Amino acid sequence: MTPANLSAHRGAWIITFAAAAILMVTMGARQSLGLFVSPLNTSTGLGVVAISFALAVGQFMWGAIQPVAGAVADRYGPGRVLAAGLVVLAIGTALTPFMHSGLGLVVSLGLLSAIGSGAGSFSVLIGASSRRLPAASRGKAAGIINAGGSFGQFVFAPVAQRLIQALGWMGALWALAAVTLAALPLVRVVSPKEPAKAKPHPDEARLWPTVRGAVKDRSYILLNLGFFTCGFHIAFLVTHLPQEVNLCGLPPTVASWSLAIIGLANIAGSLLAGSSTSRFRSKNILAVMYGSRAVLIGWYLAAPKTQWTFYAFAIGLGLTWLATVPPTATIVGKLFGIRYLATLFGLTLLSHQIGGFLGAYLGGIALARTGNYQWMWYADMALAAAAALVNLPIREAPIQAAPAAA
Repeated sequence: MTPANLSAHRGAWIITFAAAAILMVTMGARQSLGLFVSPLNTSTGLGVVAISFALAVGQFMWGAIQPVAGAVADRYGPGRVLAAGLVVLAIGTALTPFMHSGLGLVVSLGLLSAIGSGAGSFSVLIGASSRRLPAASRGKAAGIINAGGSFGQFVFAPVAQRLIQALGWMGALWALAAVTLAALPLVRVVSPKEPAKAKPHPDEARLWPTVRGAVKDRSYILLNLGFFTCGFHIAFLVTHLPQEVNLCGLPPTVASWSLAIIGLANIAGSLLAGSSTSRFRSKNILAVMYGSRAVLIGWYLAAPKTQWTFYAFAIGLGLTWLATVPPTATIVGKLFGIRYLATLFGLTLLSHQIGGFLGAYLGGIALARTGNYQWMWYADMALAAAAALVNLPIREAPIQAAPAAA
């Protein structure tokens, strides 16, 4: 490797770790919002359904902004997109304590916070890293970035719970907004200044033909269907796990530590999934992950509801939680290349968040109408099993073994 190539390679990994740090902040803040449902309800009296609806809108908007942010980043670079996302996320978080109606929460949490965190999330960050790395390293890089988001959940969940106890839920949200703004200097690392000649691209007009071809591709459709289920599963749990813990008569700290354990376990899961994409076909990795979720939920439903059950459940969930992202992004790159990876993976994340909207909102309706989440657990288990099956027919070439050394 020449000195110039070595420098570029090192620069790509620096960008990867900076991207992981940004995702740590945006995902950590976002995945901790379920801890605020109960204090929000107590303070505002809006009801769990209204609050769940605002968070459900946030789940959808987080996904809806991904292809838009990805397309802008593909054309103009990720820097401005990431900076704007962090600022908008901070504004939405800081405004939430001033909202005393369902519509107000939809604006602050459902629109501003979600759009901001989505603009600073997977599609833009993985796209920024993947464009500077060889194909064999992209899955590993996606795993590292994904692990950053998981580490954010591990750190932010217990910290947010402590902040709620020490400062109240309003002060806790303002503190999270301040932390979000503190991540702005990382944007310059992720988006180093490019030479002027690198900005124009000769096949810029191919974006929309590429998108149209992708949405007609059977494998891409199947991938999106599986990812829809992933979104349903994660949004239901991150929004309603604190309430499930409360229904079981356990203290709020069990919920915050469960969310933290999920994040910690997903660091290992993300790194393992990212490195496995170079050894196994990504569609098989996804099938195993989704199938394991169905088995795990069945175990949870049959187990006694103690704090150790929740912690064991959290470990199992965490191993696959967002570890689906590296193999999913890898398949998108294999099918369509990396030129428009941020846009096409952003569309896949949109399908993820349509599932997320339903998981968050239907969970609130189930609790209001039946007093528990039993039917939601059954639906979650069935969808996980279906997701495992729909990934198997995806068109993906077998992994080629490395040539033996002479």
